[in-house]
Amino acid sequence: MSSRVDPLSGVVLAVAVLAVSSSGPLTAFAAAPALAIAFWRNAISVAALTPFAVARRGAEFAALVRGDQRGAGWLSVAAGAALAVHFATWMPAAQLTSVATATALVATQPVWQCVIASAQGQRLPTATWIGMGLAVTGAIVATGADFEVSASALTGDLLALVGGLMAAVYTAFGERARVTVSTTTYTSVCYSVCAALLLVVCLVGGVPLVGFDGATWLAILGLVVGAQLLGHSMFSFALRKVSATTVSLMILLEVPGAALIAWVWLGQVPRPAALPGLALLLLGVAVVVLAGARTRTKGADVTFETAVPS
Repeated sequence: MSSRVDPLSGVVLAVAVLAVSSSGPLTAFAAAPALAIAFWRNAISVAALTPFAVARRGAEFAALVRGDQRGAGWLSVAAGAALAVHFATWMPAAQLTSVATATALVATQPVWQCVIASAQGQRLPTATWIGMGLAVTGAIVATGADFEVSASALTGDLLALVGGLMAAVYTAFGERARVTVSTTTYTSVCYSVCAALLLVVCLVGGVPLVGFDGATWLAILGLVVGAQLLGHSMFSFALRKVSATTVSLMILLEVPGAALIAWVWLGQVPRPAALPGLALLLLGVAVVVLAGARTRTKGADVTFETAVPS
Protein backbone atom coordinates (compact mmCIF):
# COMPACT_ATOMS: atom_id res chain seq x y z
CA MET A 1 0.00 0.00 0.00
CA SER A 2 1.45 3.34 -1.04
CA SER A 3 1.97 6.28 1.28
CA ARG A 4 1.71 8.63 -1.71
CA VAL A 5 -1.60 10.38 -2.19
CA ASP A 6 -2.87 10.57 -5.78
CA PRO A 7 -5.11 13.53 -6.77
CA LEU A 8 -8.40 11.62 -6.39
CA SER A 9 -7.42 10.20 -2.99
CA GLY A 10 -6.27 13.68 -1.97
CA VAL A 11 -9.69 15.13 -2.72
CA VAL A 12 -11.39 12.22 -0.95
CA LEU A 13 -9.23 12.66 2.15
CA ALA A 14 -9.82 16.43 2.17
CA VAL A 15 -13.60 15.87 2.07
CA ALA A 16 -13.33 13.25 4.81
CA VAL A 17 -11.28 15.53 7.07
CA LEU A 18 -13.75 18.38 6.54
CA ALA A 19 -16.66 16.02 7.28
CA VAL A 20 -15.27 14.72 10.57
CA SER A 21 -14.02 18.19 11.54
CA SER A 22 -17.62 19.39 11.53
CA SER A 23 -18.62 16.98 14.31
CA GLY A 24 -17.49 19.06 17.28
CA PRO A 25 -18.76 22.43 16.00
CA LEU A 26 -22.15 20.96 15.00
CA THR A 27 -22.52 19.35 18.43
CA ALA A 28 -21.60 22.59 20.18
CA PHE A 29 -24.02 24.55 17.97
CA ALA A 30 -27.04 22.26 18.37
CA ALA A 31 -29.55 23.47 20.99
CA ALA A 32 -30.28 19.98 22.30
CA PRO A 33 -28.92 17.68 25.02
CA ALA A 34 -25.76 15.92 23.89
CA LEU A 35 -27.22 12.48 24.64
CA ALA A 36 -30.22 13.21 22.44
CA ILE A 37 -27.92 14.31 19.62
CA ALA A 38 -25.88 11.13 20.04
CA PHE A 39 -29.03 8.99 19.86
CA TRP A 40 -30.43 10.65 16.76
CA ARG A 41 -27.18 10.63 14.79
CA ASN A 42 -26.95 6.86 15.33
CA ALA A 43 -30.66 6.11 14.90
CA ILE A 44 -30.86 8.02 11.62
CA SER A 45 -27.68 6.32 10.42
CA VAL A 46 -29.20 2.91 11.20
CA ALA A 47 -32.35 3.81 9.26
CA ALA A 48 -30.22 4.87 6.30
CA LEU A 49 -27.76 1.95 6.34
CA THR A 50 -29.74 -1.11 7.41
CA PRO A 51 -31.95 -1.58 4.29
CA PHE A 52 -28.87 -1.31 2.09
CA ALA A 53 -26.92 -3.67 4.35
CA VAL A 54 -29.68 -6.30 4.47
CA ALA A 55 -30.10 -6.16 0.70
CA ARG A 56 -26.39 -6.73 0.14
CA ARG A 57 -25.58 -8.99 3.11
CA GLY A 58 -28.85 -10.77 3.85
CA ALA A 59 -27.19 -14.18 4.19
CA GLU A 60 -24.67 -12.80 6.63
CA PHE A 61 -27.39 -11.23 8.78
CA ALA A 62 -29.27 -14.55 8.74
CA ALA A 63 -26.13 -16.36 9.89
CA LEU A 64 -25.79 -13.94 12.81
CA VAL A 65 -29.41 -14.45 13.81
CA ARG A 66 -29.06 -18.25 13.64
CA GLY A 67 -25.95 -18.10 15.79
CA ASP A 68 -23.61 -19.43 13.11
CA GLN A 69 -21.38 -16.43 13.73
CA ARG A 70 -22.01 -16.09 17.44
CA GLY A 71 -18.52 -14.85 18.27
CA ALA A 72 -18.57 -12.11 15.66
CA GLY A 73 -22.11 -11.19 16.66
CA TRP A 74 -21.20 -10.67 20.31
CA LEU A 75 -18.08 -8.74 19.36
CA SER A 76 -20.24 -6.44 17.21
CA VAL A 77 -22.60 -5.95 20.15
CA ALA A 78 -19.68 -5.17 22.46
CA ALA A 79 -18.35 -2.67 19.93
CA GLY A 80 -21.76 -1.02 19.80
CA ALA A 81 -21.82 -0.72 23.59
CA ALA A 82 -18.34 0.85 23.59
CA LEU A 83 -19.40 3.23 20.82
CA ALA A 84 -22.42 4.27 22.90
CA VAL A 85 -20.16 5.18 25.82
CA HIS A 86 -17.85 7.01 23.41
CA PHE A 87 -20.69 9.19 22.12
CA ALA A 88 -22.16 9.62 25.62
CA THR A 89 -18.86 11.13 26.79
CA TRP A 90 -17.37 12.81 23.71
CA MET A 91 -20.50 14.69 22.63
CA PRO A 92 -21.19 16.29 26.05
CA ALA A 93 -17.50 17.22 26.14
CA ALA A 94 -17.90 19.27 22.95
CA GLN A 95 -20.59 21.31 24.71
CA LEU A 96 -18.75 21.70 28.03
CA THR A 97 -15.27 22.66 26.89
CA SER A 98 -13.91 24.25 23.75
CA VAL A 99 -14.32 22.35 20.49
CA ALA A 100 -10.56 22.49 19.90
CA THR A 101 -9.68 20.93 23.26
CA ALA A 102 -12.43 18.29 23.17
CA THR A 103 -11.47 17.22 19.64
CA ALA A 104 -7.78 17.01 20.50
CA LEU A 105 -8.35 14.97 23.65
CA VAL A 106 -10.67 12.48 21.95
CA ALA A 107 -8.00 12.10 19.24
CA THR A 108 -5.85 10.30 21.83
CA GLN A 109 -7.50 7.07 20.64
CA PRO A 110 -4.23 5.62 19.19
CA VAL A 111 -2.53 6.19 22.54
CA TRP A 112 -5.28 4.28 24.33
CA GLN A 113 -4.94 1.49 21.76
CA CYS A 114 -1.30 1.21 22.78
CA VAL A 115 -2.30 1.02 26.44
CA ILE A 116 -4.72 -1.81 25.61
CA ALA A 117 -2.06 -3.60 23.56
CA SER A 118 0.45 -3.29 26.41
CA ALA A 119 -2.09 -4.61 28.93
CA GLN A 120 -2.57 -7.63 26.66
CA GLY A 121 1.15 -8.36 26.87
CA GLN A 122 2.14 -7.02 23.45
CA ARG A 123 5.56 -5.44 23.06
CA LEU A 124 5.63 -1.73 22.28
CA PRO A 125 8.65 -0.09 20.65
CA THR A 126 10.52 2.70 22.44
CA ALA A 127 9.19 5.30 19.98
CA THR A 128 5.64 4.39 20.97
CA TRP A 129 6.36 5.03 24.64
CA ILE A 130 7.98 8.36 23.75
CA GLY A 131 4.88 9.34 21.75
CA MET A 132 2.62 8.29 24.61
CA GLY A 133 4.67 10.39 27.02
CA LEU A 134 4.42 13.44 24.76
CA ALA A 135 0.66 12.97 24.35
CA VAL A 136 0.08 12.55 28.08
CA THR A 137 2.18 15.64 28.84
CA GLY A 138 0.25 17.62 26.26
CA ALA A 139 -3.06 16.47 27.69
CA ILE A 140 -2.00 17.51 31.20
CA VAL A 141 -0.94 20.96 29.97
CA ALA A 142 -4.18 21.45 28.01
CA THR A 143 -6.47 20.29 30.82
CA GLY A 144 -4.48 22.36 33.31
CA ALA A 145 -5.26 25.44 31.24
CA ASP A 146 -8.96 24.55 31.29
CA PHE A 147 -8.86 23.98 35.06
CA GLU A 148 -8.13 27.67 35.40
CA VAL A 149 -11.15 28.51 33.22
CA SER A 150 -13.99 26.59 34.89
CA ALA A 151 -14.98 23.29 36.47
CA SER A 152 -17.28 22.52 33.55
CA ALA A 153 -14.42 22.94 31.07
CA LEU A 154 -12.29 20.52 33.09
CA THR A 155 -15.20 18.07 33.22
CA GLY A 156 -15.47 18.33 29.44
CA ASP A 157 -11.76 17.57 29.11
CA LEU A 158 -12.05 14.45 31.26
CA LEU A 159 -15.11 13.28 29.34
CA ALA A 160 -13.23 13.75 26.06
CA LEU A 161 -10.37 11.59 27.36
CA VAL A 162 -12.85 8.86 28.30
CA GLY A 163 -14.34 9.25 24.83
CA GLY A 164 -10.91 8.61 23.33
CA LEU A 165 -10.47 5.51 25.49
CA MET A 166 -13.85 4.11 24.48
CA ALA A 167 -13.08 4.81 20.82
CA ALA A 168 -10.02 2.58 21.25
CA VAL A 169 -12.14 -0.14 22.90
CA TYR A 170 -14.69 0.13 20.09
CA THR A 171 -11.90 -0.22 17.53
CA ALA A 172 -10.40 -3.24 19.30
CA PHE A 173 -13.74 -5.11 19.29
CA GLY A 174 -14.46 -4.06 15.72
CA GLU A 175 -11.08 -5.25 14.47
CA ARG A 176 -11.79 -8.75 15.82
CA ALA A 177 -15.40 -8.83 14.60
CA ARG A 178 -14.51 -7.90 11.04
CA VAL A 179 -12.21 -10.91 10.68
CA THR A 180 -15.31 -13.00 9.81
CA VAL A 181 -18.04 -10.38 9.22
CA SER A 182 -18.19 -7.73 6.49
CA THR A 183 -17.85 -4.07 7.42
CA THR A 184 -21.41 -3.42 6.17
CA THR A 185 -22.98 -6.01 8.49
CA TYR A 186 -20.74 -5.11 11.40
CA THR A 187 -21.53 -1.39 11.09
CA SER A 188 -25.29 -2.01 10.97
CA VAL A 189 -25.24 -4.18 14.11
CA CYS A 190 -22.85 -1.87 15.92
CA TYR A 191 -24.83 1.30 15.20
CA SER A 192 -28.12 -0.42 16.08
CA VAL A 193 -26.82 -1.51 19.48
CA CYS A 194 -25.35 1.94 20.07
CA ALA A 195 -28.63 3.69 19.20
CA ALA A 196 -30.67 1.27 21.37
CA LEU A 197 -28.45 1.79 24.42
CA LEU A 198 -28.46 5.57 24.01
CA LEU A 199 -32.26 5.49 23.70
CA VAL A 200 -32.53 3.60 27.00
CA VAL A 201 -30.22 6.08 28.71
CA CYS A 202 -32.23 9.02 27.38
CA LEU A 203 -35.56 7.51 28.45
CA VAL A 204 -34.32 6.54 31.91
CA GLY A 205 -32.63 9.91 32.40
CA GLY A 206 -35.61 11.90 31.14
CA VAL A 207 -33.58 13.43 28.31
CA PRO A 208 -35.93 15.08 25.77
CA LEU A 209 -35.68 13.60 22.28
CA VAL A 210 -38.00 15.98 20.42
CA GLY A 211 -39.07 19.61 20.47
CA PHE A 212 -35.88 21.04 19.02
CA ASP A 213 -35.78 23.95 16.60
CA GLY A 214 -35.14 23.57 12.88
CA ALA A 215 -31.50 24.64 13.11
CA THR A 216 -30.80 21.91 15.65
CA TRP A 217 -32.38 19.22 13.45
CA LEU A 218 -30.27 20.46 10.54
CA ALA A 219 -27.18 20.18 12.75
CA ILE A 220 -28.12 16.60 13.67
CA LEU A 221 -28.61 15.73 9.99
CA GLY A 222 -25.27 17.36 9.28
CA LEU A 223 -23.66 15.05 11.86
CA VAL A 224 -25.27 12.02 10.22
CA VAL A 225 -24.34 12.93 6.66
CA GLY A 226 -20.95 14.39 7.53
CA ALA A 227 -19.09 12.70 10.39
CA GLN A 228 -21.19 9.52 10.63
CA LEU A 229 -21.62 8.51 6.97
CA LEU A 230 -19.51 10.63 4.63
CA GLY A 231 -16.43 10.75 6.86
CA HIS A 232 -16.37 6.99 7.44
CA SER A 233 -17.08 6.23 3.78
CA MET A 234 -14.45 8.56 2.39
CA PHE A 235 -11.72 7.31 4.72
CA SER A 236 -12.65 3.70 3.88
CA PHE A 237 -12.44 4.53 0.17
CA ALA A 238 -9.04 6.17 0.63
CA LEU A 239 -7.72 3.07 2.43
CA ARG A 240 -7.96 1.17 -0.86
CA LYS A 241 -5.13 3.26 -2.31
CA VAL A 242 -3.46 4.97 0.64
CA SER A 243 -1.74 3.38 3.62
CA ALA A 244 -3.55 3.21 6.95
CA THR A 245 -0.71 5.23 8.49
CA THR A 246 -1.27 8.10 6.08
CA VAL A 247 -5.02 8.02 6.73
CA SER A 248 -4.45 7.94 10.51
CA LEU A 249 -2.20 10.99 10.30
CA MET A 250 -4.75 12.76 8.07
CA ILE A 251 -7.43 12.12 10.70
CA LEU A 252 -5.36 14.20 13.13
CA LEU A 253 -6.11 17.20 10.89
CA GLU A 254 -9.61 16.99 12.37
CA VAL A 255 -8.28 18.87 15.39
CA PRO A 256 -7.15 22.09 13.65
CA GLY A 257 -10.06 21.68 11.21
CA ALA A 258 -12.61 21.60 14.04
CA ALA A 259 -10.87 24.50 15.79
CA LEU A 260 -10.98 26.60 12.61
CA ILE A 261 -14.68 25.87 11.98
CA ALA A 262 -15.54 26.65 15.61
CA TRP A 263 -13.56 29.89 15.40
CA VAL A 264 -15.14 31.13 12.16
CA TRP A 265 -18.68 29.84 12.79
CA LEU A 266 -19.12 29.90 16.57
CA GLY A 267 -16.60 32.55 17.53
CA GLN A 268 -14.67 30.09 19.74
CA VAL A 269 -11.13 31.43 19.85
CA PRO A 270 -8.76 28.68 21.09
CA ARG A 271 -7.42 29.44 24.56
CA PRO A 272 -3.80 30.59 24.19
CA ALA A 273 -2.72 28.75 27.34
CA ALA A 274 -4.02 25.45 25.96
CA LEU A 275 -2.36 25.68 22.53
CA PRO A 276 1.11 24.39 23.54
CA GLY A 277 -0.48 21.39 25.24
CA LEU A 278 -2.70 20.63 22.23
CA ALA A 279 0.29 20.86 19.87
CA LEU A 280 2.34 18.52 22.09
CA LEU A 281 -0.59 16.11 22.32
CA LEU A 282 -0.97 15.92 18.53
CA LEU A 283 2.78 15.46 18.10
CA GLY A 284 2.70 12.57 20.55
CA VAL A 285 -0.23 10.88 18.80
CA ALA A 286 1.53 11.28 15.43
CA VAL A 287 4.67 9.63 16.86
CA VAL A 288 2.54 6.74 18.16
CA VAL A 289 0.90 6.26 14.74
CA LEU A 290 4.26 6.31 12.92
CA ALA A 291 5.82 3.94 15.46
CA GLY A 292 2.92 1.55 14.96
CA ALA A 293 3.49 1.64 11.20
CA ARG A 294 7.18 0.78 11.59
CA THR A 295 6.27 -2.05 13.96
CA ARG A 296 3.87 -3.56 11.42
CA THR A 297 6.52 -3.27 8.71
CA LYS A 298 8.96 -5.26 10.83
CA GLY A 299 6.33 -7.95 11.41
CA ALA A 300 5.98 -7.49 15.17
CA ASP A 301 2.83 -8.39 17.04
CA VAL A 302 1.41 -4.93 17.69
CA THR A 303 -1.51 -3.94 15.45
CA PHE A 304 -3.42 -0.70 15.10
CA GLU A 305 -6.53 0.11 13.12
CA THR A 306 -7.86 3.32 11.67
CA ALA A 307 -11.29 4.31 12.98
CA VAL A 308 -13.34 7.48 12.81
CA PRO A 309 -16.01 7.29 15.52
CA SER A 310 -16.15 10.99 16.44
